[in-house]
Amino acid sequence: MLKVTFDRLSKELEQLKTVERGKIAHVIDVARELGDLKENAEYHAAKDKQGLMEARILDLTDLVGRAQVIDPSTLPHARVSFGSTVELVDQEDDSEVTYILVGSQESNPDKGLISIGSPMARVLLGKEEGDEVEIILPSGKKTFDIESVSYEEIVL
Repeated sequence: MLKVTFDRLSKELEQLKTVERGKIAHVIDVARELGDLKENAEYHAAKDKQGLMEARILDLTDLVGRAQVIDPSTLPHARVSFGSTVELVDQEDDSEVTYILVGSQESNPDKGLISIGSPMARVLLGKEEGDEVEIILPSGKKTFDIESVSYEEIVL
């Protein structure tokens, strides 16, 4: 993943652990004082929120702990790799599309950011300018020519 993503996830994890846990515990204590816990909607809502938050903390702890932070500007981009900007030309209609290969946490297909683990990225990895690739899309099989492979600063 990119350093900016690692920093964002680490900050979220720290916020959840140091601030949000305390807030939820306080809400649960206040709700507990309202009486019968069986019919205490505030208490049950707070416990549900606490459960979701603890699950997010576990997910983030795992993600941050296993993260490999990569600076794609230091990688060679003669061949498609992490952080590469790839311009493809559809052989059928000559339309052009551009993708940037990023980590799963940065992925946003609407912005052209595709996960390095996606089927499309796996087909593109290691290819170079001028290569032909066949990609299976939801709309069917398409053949593209790789117009260019480069590195451009990634804006999330």
